[in-house]
Amino acid sequence: MKAVRLEATGKLALREVERCEPGVGELLVRVEACGICGTDRHLFLGEFPSKPPVTLGHEFAGIIEKVGEGVSGFRKGMRVTGDPNIACGRCPQCQRGRVNLCHNLQAIGIHRDGGFAEYVCIPQQQAFELPSALDPLHGAFCEPLACCIHGVDLAEIRTGASVVVLGGGVIGLLIVQLARLAGATKVVLVTRSEEKRTLAERLGATASADPSTGDIVARLTAADGLLPGGADIVIECAGVAETIEQAPRLARRGGTVVILGVMPQGMKIAVEPFDLLFREIKLVNSFLNPFTHRRAADLIASGTIKVAPLVSRRIGFNDAVEAISSPARRGEIRALVVPGVVPGID
Repeated sequence: MKAVRLEATGKLALREVERCEPGVGELLVRVEACGICGTDRHLFLGEFPSKPPVTLGHEFAGIIEKVGEGVSGFRKGMRVTGDPNIACGRCPQCQRGRVNLCHNLQAIGIHRDGGFAEYVCIPQQQAFELPSALDPLHGAFCEPLACCIHGVDLAEIRTGASVVVLGGGVIGLLIVQLARLAGATKVVLVTRSEEKRTLAERLGATASADPSTGDIVARLTAADGLLPGGADIVIECAGVAETIEQAPRLARRGGTVVILGVMPQGMKIAVEPFDLLFREIKLVNSFLNPFTHRRAADLIASGTIKVAPLVSRRIGFNDAVEAISSPARRGEIRALVVPGVVPGID
């Protein structure tokens, strides 16, 4: 089968490999779509820990082709989404229910072969059923949505809250929708992209702002700004130093800042501890998707969260290496690797 392999840092290749066979308690899934995440680019550049050689791809969904010995509740032909994060269930963090902080965490598409392939093998406990009538592309959004749900849970958004979302990529646009669903009455998306600002307002943002046109903190938090005094909640979704440093300054006194964006490993930022202390800013980091994948699958299956507008392009295996190893195209939200797509046709 075809698979996109990270062979070493900076070395990505399309290879023909043996199709995996499901072991005890595993499913063989024929991949329908797998999203290209910013983390995949970090993995390629060596900015996020992984274990090459490995097939990348952790945002995937597909059809069960075969079930392994001991599998129950799943059958051939069922559409599923895969939660890539496999916790050991035995370490102190798992015993505390903090499975996303598992000492022995193994991630599909990072530590073991993932979804940028024609087939992927996953443990049955990582699979969640999706409706057979669901658009095949939509299942690939369950993993990023599950991570966003965890961030919104940590933010503790209350009815009537105000929220600033920094970053207009797929995470930011999912957070906009979840914030409104959680009861926020004011949601402001901040991004340089006019197209993404327009889309955010279509998806539920009450306003949007371009940070390149002046001091965004003053424009939002001033007495005559969009959110005088600052927002109740600020959620950083871009994963860049500038927005992470801005986030506390956009929060009101006693506000909460949630960091969802992934910065390269080893990168540092500047913060002012006195400001965080004096205004009692709650700073929270959100990592992965503990016990939220089922909720994500249900929200997408029901159509409550809109993902069709987030699909920028579909690409086949022949274009996947270049797409993963290069920066996202200008204005791109999510590119999906779809087996069988022919360049120039799809």
